[in-house]
Amino acid sequence: MSKVHPIEFRYFTEKMRNIFTEETKLQKWLDVEAALARAHAKLGDIPKSAADEITKKANVKYVKLQRVKEIENQIHHDLMAMVKALTEVCDSNAGEYVHFGATSYDIEDTATALQFKDAINVIENNMKSLLKTLIMLAEKHKNTITIGRTHGQHALPTTYGMKFAIWASELFRHLNRLEQIKPRILVGKMSGAVGTMASFGDKGFQIQELVMNDLGLKPVMISNQIVQRDRHAEILLLLALISSTLDKIAREIRNLSRTEIAEISEHFKSSQVGSSTMPHKRNPHKSERICGLARIIKSNVFPALENISLEHERDLTNSAPERIIIPESFILLDYMLAQINSILQGLVFNFKNIQNNLNKTQGLIMAENIMLKLTQKGMGRQSAHEILRKCAMISYQQNIPFKTILLQDNSLKNFLKPDELDKWLDPNNYLGLSSKIVQNVINTINKFLEA
Repeated sequence: MSKVHPIEFRYFTEKMRNIFTEETKLQKWLDVEAALARAHAKLGDIPKSAADEITKKANVKYVKLQRVKEIENQIHHDLMAMVKALTEVCDSNAGEYVHFGATSYDIEDTATALQFKDAINVIENNMKSLLKTLIMLAEKHKNTITIGRTHGQHALPTTYGMKFAIWASELFRHLNRLEQIKPRILVGKMSGAVGTMASFGDKGFQIQELVMNDLGLKPVMISNQIVQRDRHAEILLLLALISSTLDKIAREIRNLSRTEIAEISEHFKSSQVGSSTMPHKRNPHKSERICGLARIIKSNVFPALENISLEHERDLTNSAPERIIIPESFILLDYMLAQINSILQGLVFNFKNIQNNLNKTQGLIMAENIMLKLTQKGMGRQSAHEILRKCAMISYQQNIPFKTILLQDNSLKNFLKPDELDKWLDPNNYLGLSSKIVQNVINTINKFLEA
């Protein structure tokens, strides 16, 4: 059968995609059914032999996806199709105890939490790998001076180490957020059709605790027919936050790759084609792809938020969106993390253009430094600002070096010496504590990664 969605054939890694295949989903359902049977057996509700048989057969080796689909086509209920398929492969009368006391979403929501657990682990590992790359680049380029830009205009000198350290610190916060939400996300329920546990009698709390301990999850404090969707919305919001950071990184790479700037670029292979009609093109297409895919993940937040407000003890309006937005968001983000890591590891620096851009305004970027030096010499700060503003305008409009204009200004003659001015105009002398700031980030994150 031909594939339709690009997460099936283009934007994916095998590891993450495999977590959300139909067969894996079926296996997670079976895992929960087996845990439920074992819990009942421990409490004496069903024979241990029945629980053992259910556990043995609760595997896609026995319960075939094709058979489940055949049953679903007849009864139009996917979860019950699994129950029937598991029942029919169990020997003796063990199948009669399958799904004992449970409702569909006892199984489905708990199985979804198991998928979350696996998917979060993949995302976490990829984020740590990306973090290592960013820290490596921050260390390597701690003193690689470049022009900082605000509002798209040249501002003050900064370093590439600062850029990489800022991205690393943001990713570090996302890892902290991921750890913080695990107790709220990795939860399951075993509480029946409206959450009262009536179908389990007085053993409801015990059954729920046993099942969740068995599966490595935490039980919800309370539910109705489903685990409440603020939890699902939270993880999708976090995936969107992470994607926004990757969008930020990729956007900066794209902007710094512009022909007019050309400070960095994606690695471009000798056989690579940039355009079907323009042979000279070296497009930052991988970074553009990151920015584009981030839009999809961010847009998935809206249906996740809508899924929170279900009617009464639940309706089914969350089901169809979740089949799309959960795997789509995890698979795309996983792919984006791998891609941006590869882009950064192969990043190409054009140091000549970095230096040319630093000198492009002929000294204007050092106006703040000169203003502060003048105040140290006794000139008022406001007066210094106004004089330098006027000098800067002349330099800009007439395309004359800032130094020349400053030395010609009579109001500055008693405050300026040519040799002193050369030091004040040197961008290397106005990087503040950038090196220490970057090193603090490196030290903090390395400590985390080594823990």
